[in-house]
Amino acid sequence: MHIATDELYFVIDEKNKSIELTDKGIDTLTGSTDDPTFFVLPDVGTEIAELEKENLSQEEKQQRKDDILSNFSIKSERVHTVHQLLKAYTLFEKDVDYIIDNNEVKIVDEQTGRVMEGRRWSDGLHQAVEAKENVKVEGATQTFATITLQNYFRMYNKLSGMTGTAETEAGEFWNIYKLDVVVIPTNKPVARIDMNDRIYRTKREKYNAVIDEIVRLVGEGRPVLVGTTSVEISELLSRMLNLRHIPHQVLNAKLHQHEAEVIAEAGRKGVVTIATNMAGRGTDIKLTPEVKEAGGLAIIGTERHESRRVDRQLRGRAGRQGDPGSSVFYVSLEDDLMRMFGSERIASVMDRMGFQEGEMIEHSMISNSIERAQKKVEENNFGIRKRLIEYDDVMNQQRNVIYAKRRHALNGERIGVDITNMIYDSAESIVADARDAMDYEMLQYETMQVFAIEVPFDEETFRSTREEKLADQLAEAAIDSFKRRMDKLTTVVNPVVQKVYEEKGAMYENILIPITDGKKVYNIAVNLKKAAETDSKEVIREFEKRMLLYVIDDEWKEHLRQLDDLKQSVQNASYEQKDPLLIYKLESFGIFKRMLDSLNRRAIAILLRGQIPQQQPQNVQQAAAQQRSDYSRYRTQKDAVQSAAQQSGMAQAAGRDTREMQRPEPIRVEKKPRPNDPCPCGSGKKYKQCHGKGL
Repeated sequence: MHIATDELYFVIDEKNKSIELTDKGIDTLTGSTDDPTFFVLPDVGTEIAELEKENLSQEEKQQRKDDILSNFSIKSERVHTVHQLLKAYTLFEKDVDYIIDNNEVKIVDEQTGRVMEGRRWSDGLHQAVEAKENVKVEGATQTFATITLQNYFRMYNKLSGMTGTAETEAGEFWNIYKLDVVVIPTNKPVARIDMNDRIYRTKREKYNAVIDEIVRLVGEGRPVLVGTTSVEISELLSRMLNLRHIPHQVLNAKLHQHEAEVIAEAGRKGVVTIATNMAGRGTDIKLTPEVKEAGGLAIIGTERHESRRVDRQLRGRAGRQGDPGSSVFYVSLEDDLMRMFGSERIASVMDRMGFQEGEMIEHSMISNSIERAQKKVEENNFGIRKRLIEYDDVMNQQRNVIYAKRRHALNGERIGVDITNMIYDSAESIVADARDAMDYEMLQYETMQVFAIEVPFDEETFRSTREEKLADQLAEAAIDSFKRRMDKLTTVVNPVVQKVYEEKGAMYENILIPITDGKKVYNIAVNLKKAAETDSKEVIREFEKRMLLYVIDDEWKEHLRQLDDLKQSVQNASYEQKDPLLIYKLESFGIFKRMLDSLNRRAIAILLRGQIPQQQPQNVQQAAAQQRSDYSRYRTQKDAVQSAAQQSGMAQAAGRDTREMQRPEPIRVEKKPRPNDPCPCGSGKKYKQCHGKGL
């Protein structure tokens, strides 16, 4: 094998849709750089083990470790990008896996043949395909939430469904959902004739035979539905029929808007319809009396699909409700299914029997062997889906924990309890870390970072008292500080809220309150009436709710990315005869624990620093001048608070007129000056010659 692969730059695995660079490929890519390991991933474990043996200080070791991990991350991303580019160029074909529509790459569903609007491949693959097709490369997407279809369906207490092709997947329905498949007899006996597959050596011979068969059937006055597996093949057959001057309709992912019109005509005498796998599924193609007399609708499959279900769906377009009809599949030894799954035996039979060009084999034994190949592919695909759900089951437990936290924050019914629990959890974590290192200074630093308070006990107490008691003392001090800060916030906000409610209550439904943690200002959208009636306690409640949602969403998004990276990296464990799933379970639990700790600390750090932003008098005056320069922002529009809320991650419905606040208290609507009025900035110039210039 090495004689064949030594000259290759990379090896393609079509079955698993993967790419592997060879040594020659790596050398070629590295040739333009000075670093011979530019595209070689380092062995992090070995390098860190070697580092531990060196006589270095703790700070130097940590710095070197960070450098090693950073280098691995950069190279991993580099190799991954090259692999995705190679996959895009070699494994993903235009008009088969995707189409170009309005200068955009759109994915074609291989099962239905329909365009999957809004869907993008992940891990940079979509960007690689966009680069290949020379269209605009869109930014990479970040997953905010994910769930497998299996776990999504499992959320329902009752499950049922109906399809004409469930029988082939009965085992999977039972394994995944514990659902039985019951076969219901047809309303009328099936009169359709299902013929054996017709096998040719090459695709060229096969397509010529398909065209000849179409011409024959049209001559008999029968309508023909030709099923294809891709847009490319449907357009090829269309060109071949045009050469024979055969009128026909094409229905594929590019023209799916006309599906209903095309299918409505597909049962008329002599009508030829070329369609990808969607082919009017779930609809009856109505036949005219003369068509029924001629033998009904003829189905021609130009290729066997990997799944028997898709083939059966195509056959099922004919013979509905007892109508006459026929179906036949044309197969060549160059088809993907035959090429990858056992065409050698059939090829040898054709050689021994001395078949000439254009001759075919038609036998039940061949059809059965193709079905066995399909069954093998289906079992392989089921194994992949089963493995996927095993991985998702691990994430599903974590998902339930996070979504429960998020629901509590969203409903706001037990926010106080949740925040108290988060403070206690953070206190336990901080004390445990400090006690492990027996480092009082570390405790002081972390306490200030998270709780913004001094440690409520001295170093001697820290060393002599039990961890649980220390954590309780720290948590109680943090809770007291939180209550005092929220009371102070209420005291500052309430007079402004009451004044706005009295003067403008009939005009505004919602207002924006700016609250800062010292690093970032968060605009909190609050119902003005509720805020006024609760003495601004509603402001505190909304602040707590928004901050918890913001931190939960941000941490979960990052956690999903880490789990995705972990799933890729643990696959190498199979080389060591270890189960990747087991390692994934252990590692993901550790990542989840760290994520929860980070979530608690971040949320508490923001909440315990919440205050109304203060400005120096000169800054207030300067800000006022700058704000008055653009009066368009002060127009009281219905969606102003909604827009501001969305920008700060707080989507909330706004009622009547409201607007974004830029200053510590609600901004008053000011009359917009006329062009010849004095400019409000105090310069003495006319408004049109000063801040109104160019408006």
